[in-house]
Amino acid sequence: MQIIPVRTRLFREGENLREFIVESIPVLQAGDILVVTSKIVALAEHRVIASNRNKRQVILEEAEESVETPWCLLTRNGNDWCANAGVDESNANGSVILLPKDPKESAKRLRDEFGNREIGLILTDTRTVPLRQGTMGMALAWAGVDQLKDYIGTPDLYGRPLKMTKANIVHALAAAAVLVMGEGAESVPIVIIRDSGVPINFEASGEVGDVAMLPEEDLYQYLFVAKSASRVDNTPIL
Repeated sequence: MQIIPVRTRLFREGENLREFIVESIPVLQAGDILVVTSKIVALAEHRVIASNRNKRQVILEEAEESVETPWCLLTRNGNDWCANAGVDESNANGSVILLPKDPKESAKRLRDEFGNREIGLILTDTRTVPLRQGTMGMALAWAGVDQLKDYIGTPDLYGRPLKMTKANIVHALAAAAVLVMGEGAESVPIVIIRDSGVPINFEASGEVGDVAMLPEEDLYQYLFVAKSASRVDNTPIL
């Protein structure tokens, strides 16, 4: 698999994103997966506000639900939880950039602007991961690729049927792409993933909430519940 970073000039608010991509990537091959940071999608869609606006108020306006923490507001839209509703001041030239209003539709529309070419498209964001330091790239939305590969019922190396394994294809591809995109001044808002072995499915599309789990279904809920109980009775859990 090749992960090809595409260094570009600065993308400006309101520019035509397809034209910018074509300018930056002369040729896309059948089977390529085009990975684009959601920040330039938001810029293309004028999802930018002045930095003098009250950031907390903006976050609350962008979120369906919020939970206060000592570090940020944890916010929910649909099934997706993240910090501060994705409101971001980095690489914003003194403004504040929001997430695309409808990432799934943005991904489908951008994918469709390339016609019937056999390519997939992923819009990325970066997120913190529970119980892990640092941020990781994740797929905010996608079109042209399936989100999961289901191994349930298939044999492992020794013929044992797998019972629970589902590989998260879109997040794995996004994480690989964001690794070379960087999160500072790298100027790599686009990555081509080539020869990945991931089939192109023109009908497939989705967004991050489609691969989220409800808290009551998540393995780690038991850890958080247990740790919360331990603070009450002083009984160590871990």
